[in-house]
Amino acid sequence: MDAFQNTRQPDWDWWGRLWPTPGATLRSLGVTPGKSLAEVASGNGYFALPAARITDPSTVYAVDIEQSVLDELDHLADQQAIENVVTLQGDARELSTLLPTRVDVVLVANTFHGVDDKTALVQQVFDSLHDGGEFVVVNWHDRPRETTTVMGDPRGPPTELRMTPDETKAIVEDAADVTCTERVELPPYHYALRFER
Repeated sequence: MDAFQNTRQPDWDWWGRLWPTPGATLRSLGVTPGKSLAEVASGNGYFALPAARITDPSTVYAVDIEQSVLDELDHLADQQAIENVVTLQGDARELSTLLPTRVDVVLVANTFHGVDDKTALVQQVFDSLHDGGEFVVVNWHDRPRETTTVMGDPRGPPTELRMTPDETKAIVEDAADVTCTERVELPPYHYALRFER
């Protein structure tokens, strides 16, 4: 399988410009204490680490195909004395076999646009959730890339890979027996959709 398109690890400096308080962003997406969570394509932990603080003592599984970013995440978790993050190296299109147990929430942030077989990923996500669990997708809005600037430079995926909320909703709902329960605006350039299993 090919890697997801255009999903290289961004710089924390410019993520911080978009989401200066990632914990507050996660809370707005329904992440709460006691819920186990898996983040697909977690990178080095911009969301996984604050998610672990929120969900503690429940586990956050940080899933990425690149071991080097997971090593960095482990180091940061050690530095910050966060003990409930478990890193898992592997392809998220095999998520249900990577996770040792089902979880309450699966988060896919800034990655869904680049997945070649979105239907297969969605099915893996829902095979990984407890009954009543939630799938949260964070996407860049469908705007020309040159208009989504951070620190003076265009950021985000190529324009042709971006998806409207309706496109994302249709793909997820066509792939699994789920319901979109909420759309959350994440200014300046993102939205999130929450789906319940």
